[in-house]
Amino acid sequence: MEARVEKCFSESVLLSAMEKFGANSNSFRKLGDFENYVFEVFIGNDPYILRLTHISHRSKQDVEAEIHWINFLYAHNINVARALPSSGGNVVEAIDVEYGSFFVSLFEKAPGRQLKKNDTLYQPALYEVWGRTIGQMHRVTKDYHPLDHLREHWDEEDLVQFEMYLSEERDEAIIRKGKALVKEIQTLPKERESYGLVHSDIHAGNFFYDEGDIHVFDFDDSAYHYFVSDIAIPLYYTVWGEFQGEDRETRAQFAEEFLYFFLKGYAKENKLEPEWIKKMPLFLRLRDYSLYTVLHKKFDVANMSEAEQRLLHQIKDRLDEGELIAEPSYEKILERLALGD
Repeated sequence: MEARVEKCFSESVLLSAMEKFGANSNSFRKLGDFENYVFEVFIGNDPYILRLTHISHRSKQDVEAEIHWINFLYAHNINVARALPSSGGNVVEAIDVEYGSFFVSLFEKAPGRQLKKNDTLYQPALYEVWGRTIGQMHRVTKDYHPLDHLREHWDEEDLVQFEMYLSEERDEAIIRKGKALVKEIQTLPKERESYGLVHSDIHAGNFFYDEGDIHVFDFDDSAYHYFVSDIAIPLYYTVWGEFQGEDRETRAQFAEEFLYFFLKGYAKENKLEPEWIKKMPLFLRLRDYSLYTVLHKKFDVANMSEAEQRLLHQIKDRLDEGELIAEPSYEKILERLALGD
C-alpha cells in the first residue's frame, strides 16, 4: 500500500467499517493490503470478507459498478462471492479520512480452500473447470446491462501509462516498446464475441476450490478487455507460480497441456474464434509490462527484498530479450481441440 494511504488507515477506521456492516468488533483477521485493505470478519459465527478501498485507487462509482456486475453473475448461477448490503442498505459505504475516503464493501466468503504452490490439484480436471467457469462468465456477460458509470477499459488504467511510474532514463526502451504494444492491441476489433467486461485477474490466488468447482472473488481489477486476455492471465500466473526458473521448453510443454484442458472447458460455455487464441502472446507480454509497472508503483525498487528484486529482474530480462513467460504452439493446441483428443 502507498505510504500516504497507510497514514490514513487505523484500527478506528476498520472498526467504523465493521460497524456499518454489523460485523463483530472483537474478531477480525487481516488478509491483504496490496491495493485494498482486506479482512476476514464475522457476523455472528459466520465469516465474511470486508474490503476497504481508498479513493486514490478506485472511486465510489467504480466500486459500485464492480459490485453490480458481481451480483449479476451471482444471479446467473456463476460461482462468485456476492456482495452484501450494509446495515443501512448500501453495498458501498464511505468513511472520510484525513486524505480522501475509504469505500467499504462486504462479500460472502467463498467455500473451499485456496490452492498452494505445487498443489496436487494442479491437474487437467482443475484446468478444465477453470476454463469452464471463465467461459460461463464471458457468455452471460454478453447480455449484461451495466450501470451508467462503467468500469474502465483496459487501456485507461494507470499501469499502461508506463511513464507515470518508470524512469524515462533507465527504462526508455521498455516504455517505448510497451507503448507500441498497447497501440498494437488497440487496433484489434472490439466485438461482442471477443470483447467485454472481464475479471482480468483469475489466477489461483483469486478463487477457492470446493468439491470440483471453483468460486471466484476479488473483482477489483475488472475492466473492459479482450476475452482472450482473461485466458492469458491464468496461463501466465500458473506458469509463473509452478515453473519459475524452468527452461523455455519445460514452460512451453506445460503451457500446451494447461491451455488444451482450459480451452476444452471454456468451449463448453463460450465460443472464441481460434484466431483470438493465436493472439495470446500479445496479452502475455502485456501482463509482463503491467507487472513491471506495478512493482515500480508499489515498491521502492532501490530497497526491495531479495525475492522482490529477483521477480523484478526476471520480468525485465524477458522484456529486454523479447521472451514470453510461456511460448506454446497454439497451432498444436487448436489442432488437438479440433480432433477432440
